[in-house]
Amino acid sequence: MKSVDKKAAVAAYKERKSVAGIYAVRCAPSGQLWVGQAPNLDTVQNRLWFSLRTGGDPHRDVQLAWTTHGPDSFTFEALERLADEELPYARQAQLKARLAHWRAALKAGAI
Repeated sequence: MKSVDKKAAVAAYKERKSVAGIYAVRCAPSGQLWVGQAPNLDTVQNRLWFSLRTGGDPHRDVQLAWTTHGPDSFTFEALERLADEELPYARQAQLKARLAHWRAALKAGAI
């Protein structure tokens, strides 16, 4: 890769916008459901699956289900993508409100 191409690729990576939102993790055999929020929906599944694979997830009930049923029993779903918000505190408040809504609507646990 030429240095000009590499610089352009790095610049494009740095300028990309992350999409915040609400997601759900389901365990089919147990029927358990967890709902969480993320500042970047595009990267949260990879982070979660890594922490579960290594046994280091801080959510004990999720880790126990993962260990008991295995990774093939789990699905990840983006429930809601939030509109881009310029102010970080407004985005955080919106995430918090939507998270409470989805947890109540789905009767889901926290992740």
